[in-house]
Amino acid sequence: MSNPLSDLLFGGGGFSAGGPQAADVVEPTRTFADVILPEETRRQLDRALTQIRKRRLIGTDWGLAERHPTGLGLAFNFAGPPGTGKTLCAEALADALDRNLMVVRYDEMQSMWMGATGKNIASVFAAARSDEAVLFFDEADAIAGRRTGNVGQGGYEREANAIVNVLLRELEEHDGVVIFATNLAANLDPAFERRIRTHVLFEMPDVEARRRIWQVQLHRQKTPLAGDVDFEALAERFEASGGDIKNAVLNAAQAAAAEPGPDQKKKIAQRHFIQGMEAVQAGKQVMKQSLFGNESGPGAAGAASLPGPNANGGPQAALARHFQDTREEQEQLATRQETLTERLETLGEQQEQQGEQLLVIERALELLTDRIDQSGQAQQKLSERFDRLEAQREKRQRQRLLVQVGVAVALVLAAAAFVLALV
Repeated sequence: MSNPLSDLLFGGGGFSAGGPQAADVVEPTRTFADVILPEETRRQLDRALTQIRKRRLIGTDWGLAERHPTGLGLAFNFAGPPGTGKTLCAEALADALDRNLMVVRYDEMQSMWMGATGKNIASVFAAARSDEAVLFFDEADAIAGRRTGNVGQGGYEREANAIVNVLLRELEEHDGVVIFATNLAANLDPAFERRIRTHVLFEMPDVEARRRIWQVQLHRQKTPLAGDVDFEALAERFEASGGDIKNAVLNAAQAAAAEPGPDQKKKIAQRHFIQGMEAVQAGKQVMKQSLFGNESGPGAAGAASLPGPNANGGPQAALARHFQDTREEQEQLATRQETLTERLETLGEQQEQQGEQLLVIERALELLTDRIDQSGQAQQKLSERFDRLEAQREKRQRQRLLVQVGVAVALVLAAAAFVLALV
């Protein structure tokens, strides 16, 4: 699946836009056999694959490419809660097409310079065309969010709108496969609705799907399991996504491996899986809580504060203490983010001022050009008048010469008559 041009642009695995990599080129290793999905989601993915594989039939053999020169690319929207398999399915789809997966890293693509982010987006699309790769925008709502009509005084909103416009244009002209994945589909700009061919909804797995996901996370021959492990009971007890189950399995394995005793006799028991999932759920609950429980303000309304150092033991309290210990660092990061945002807005204002100055200079050049043109026209008129005066002067000279010649002839004739009279 390697492409020399893509390797040149991407440096053998990543696209450099202004230094950092704006996209990672991944050779797929996971297939649809590695994914446990609801039946309806599986059918939607099968239809998506059919659309891709029948493009030549529809576009060339049926002549639709001649009637519709743009918008023939295939864009898919993978929407659903975190951990439901969107990223995994994007890789599996690329594997089914025998193509590389080009994963866009929007945090590295975004530039502090006005207009540079749009150029980076266009470069990523160009590289995807060159490599014939499947282009994947994870957390697409970060780059394809709704445009705003109120751009204010700064350049941030205007730049965000411009980025969406560039993405829409590239998507319209792109003839390859593009996948958007988002947890917040409602935040996507409405203009993407027309350009996305198929929306695939990733729902939370049911009990049977969860049971299979618990099983598929483990190695059939190598993973040692205790006799009390009951995946069906785990599936019924915990309503979790595939990503959460994966983390719970890793937590369980770490807990079992950390117990005393020889490694050869260690096994993962049911209690390890339960503790692993409880730790995952506790972490999710902590992320919903406020890090600033003692503060008031719009962001603190309705949010629960973290338990203090004297809270009861357990994973939730440990995580709470961890977040409290890093509160100062969080505040520093927030302050730094505000400073960077203000700097970006200042740069935008400066660029607007420079743009206004350029407009003034362009107007002055236009006026100077008009003055030069007018001066040239005046000079041409003066030249024409000079030519007319010169012609008149030459005419008067000829007339004077003729008069002089006439006078001379008259004098000669008079002299001749006088001589004849004397004779």
